[in-house]
Amino acid sequence: MTDILIIGAGLSGLMTAYTAAKAGQKTHVIAKGLGALHWTAGTVDLFGYPPGARTAPIRRPLDYIADTLTKEQPESPYALLGADRIAAALDAFQALAAEIGLAYYGAATPGDNLLLPTAAGAARPTYLAPAAQIGGDLARKDPMLIVGFDGLSDFYPRLVADNLARQGQPARAAVLPMALLTDRIDSNTLQQAAGMDDAQRRAKLIGALQQIVKPGERIGLPPILGLQQHATAFQEVQAQMGATVFEIPLLPPSVPGTRLFTALREHLRAMGVSVDAGMEVINAHSTPGAGSTPGHVAWVESATSTPRPYRHTAQRFVLATGGILGAGFNSDQHGRLWEVVFNLPLSVPQQRSQWFRPAFFNPEGHPVFAGGVRVNRALQPVDEAGGLLYENLWVVGDALANDDSILQRSLEGTAIATGVVAGQALALAWEGSLHAH
Repeated sequence: MTDILIIGAGLSGLMTAYTAAKAGQKTHVIAKGLGALHWTAGTVDLFGYPPGARTAPIRRPLDYIADTLTKEQPESPYALLGADRIAAALDAFQALAAEIGLAYYGAATPGDNLLLPTAAGAARPTYLAPAAQIGGDLARKDPMLIVGFDGLSDFYPRLVADNLARQGQPARAAVLPMALLTDRIDSNTLQQAAGMDDAQRRAKLIGALQQIVKPGERIGLPPILGLQQHATAFQEVQAQMGATVFEIPLLPPSVPGTRLFTALREHLRAMGVSVDAGMEVINAHSTPGAGSTPGHVAWVESATSTPRPYRHTAQRFVLATGGILGAGFNSDQHGRLWEVVFNLPLSVPQQRSQWFRPAFFNPEGHPVFAGGVRVNRALQPVDEAGGLLYENLWVVGDALANDDSILQRSLEGTAIATGVVAGQALALAWEGSLHAH
């Protein structure tokens, strides 16, 4: 029997799996899809903006969590974990990322948020960034050359450069032929990045960049510096150019996110952890709690191509399916909103009229996105009174209550912190069961 079954293959599920497997747990990950990493910028957003304030990004997010968030939102996931455990989880992620060949770095001043350029030339706060993005740090004032490619959709170098220049960042734009990246008539950035895995194609790109760059400039590119051979491609281009080179993430499919997901999955497989997509959990069997005694999850079932579902048994279970945007929750026209696997109670209002505020871009966000599963400090689901619902179930990531991670720019930080802490709690639960026997 599997020690731990994790339902969901996003960053929170993968970090839980890594932490538990590292502690010696036999771990299995199943998921309907492959999580949200393929949709994100591949950075680690810890906390970008305070609630209701979108104009002034948070400078030191861990300090904000310790000094402000814990007091103002004591039931938020970050407040439940505390700044020390969050910092330790981020350290664990950085160590893992370096181990799998995708080093992540923070700001020059430890503890500060970075400000990196978006594909529209705006400044985006984030806490950790891949090596291939860190060179775009807007705290640096050396000029930028933003390079696009003729016919590349969703990346307009002149727009990026103009908007950066309006913010006081010296920048200019240049456009190179698309043939440098691919021979395809129509392609996306994943295919273009895969093309840069080829050394001969990289050499042509380097030659073209050398013709247009000026001394002292750093070079901003769309995310095309390799896919399977990204570290080699990035290091080679930067070394041959003799200048700082950085990527600017684009719309999905995300090249940096795909790189991270692929590397994490392969590392987990090398650790003996199976990560299986295409397994939508459609049913769960559990013994309900009675009085002060919590319930117990026995097994879950995933859909198959036959009328008979496949049963998964484990000692302990982790829900990492995401919230309303990740299909971890569902709703109907009557105003009911529910968690799809275990039917855990949600903090979301059960009246449709209370799900959204009148203004679409309301700075306070919308209640439907901040609602989720209530948990204790060990990340186990509880009822409104704080009573433990299941003794062998944990919840991580965007399924948690009191956390609008997209609004506050904390998606990856929440995933990493809760995943690591849950993995540690699972290992402690396993050790406790050994001592009990």
